[in-house]
Amino acid sequence: MNKHPIHSDQAPAAIGPYSQAVRAGDTVYLSGQIPLDPATGEVVEGDFEALVGRVFDNLAAVAEAAGGSLDDIVKLNIFLTDLGQFAVVNRLMGERFSEPYPARATIEVAALPKGVPVEMDAVLVLPG
Repeated sequence: MNKHPIHSDQAPAAIGPYSQAVRAGDTVYLSGQIPLDPATGEVVEGDFEALVGRVFDNLAAVAEAAGGSLDDIVKLNIFLTDLGQFAVVNRLMGERFSEPYPARATIEVAALPKGVPVEMDAVLVLPG
């Protein structure tokens, strides 16, 4: 099987030995995104909604670089440091995705990189 790295300048550069995403066949595995500004590599300022919005923007940029969109995501994993923000994520997700919505897991974690409150990764299947 061939695997091809995916890169977008519209999403933060990988900060370790990994790709923003990897395509294998028609499936694209998107690495975790946190609310980093792609231009500066710094955490964006703002409230929790702004941070979640930046994560969705970063995922969308990588999805588009792979030839897809957020609506091609079939599995979304959401990591939160405060599960009390679950309703906010649900509302924002409903604004960004169309039905049928992806399968999803939301997991509360003790900490995330750079002290952010949210990270998401995804699996996308490109339209055939």
